[in-house]
Amino acid sequence: MRSPDTPPSPFPPDDPTGLQAFAVLLRQMNGEFNRIAQEFAQAQGLHLTDVQALIAVLDGDRDGDSEPMTPGRLRKQLNLTSGAMTACLDRLEKAGHLRRVRAADDRRVVHLHYAEAGRRLAQDYFRPLAQGTDAARGRFTHEELGVVVRFLAELNRQLAALRS
Repeated sequence: MRSPDTPPSPFPPDDPTGLQAFAVLLRQMNGEFNRIAQEFAQAQGLHLTDVQALIAVLDGDRDGDSEPMTPGRLRKQLNLTSGAMTACLDRLEKAGHLRRVRAADDRRVVHLHYAEAGRRLAQDYFRPLAQGTDAARGRFTHEELGVVVRFLAELNRQLAALRS
């Protein structure tokens, strides 16, 4: 049910570009990603939260952030207690997926890095997903993909705003 503050959708309810269709497709995609992540976690003897932590560290390494991921930032991002975060990092380090490195300028600060062996293992495991994504991308023009990227970026901004 729509709240009184929500403007009516300009699309008919059965429109494939309408809100309902987007909601269904996004839930299905999220479900598939979760299934793949869960299978990876089980294959590695990890928890799903551990995989979410690895993704956050990997994305942090790639997003041009000037500061490496720290346990405190990761704990806040995943909404975990300090104890749960420590257990997660212990599992990931023991399994060879993550390295904890003390900052050279302040030994109290710990930076988290994706371990190279763990990175290679994840790349091998997720290669079919990357290939499927690339095959799907190949069915669209550069301009269409630009619209998709803009939509996903805006959706991520809206979801992040809900979190705050």
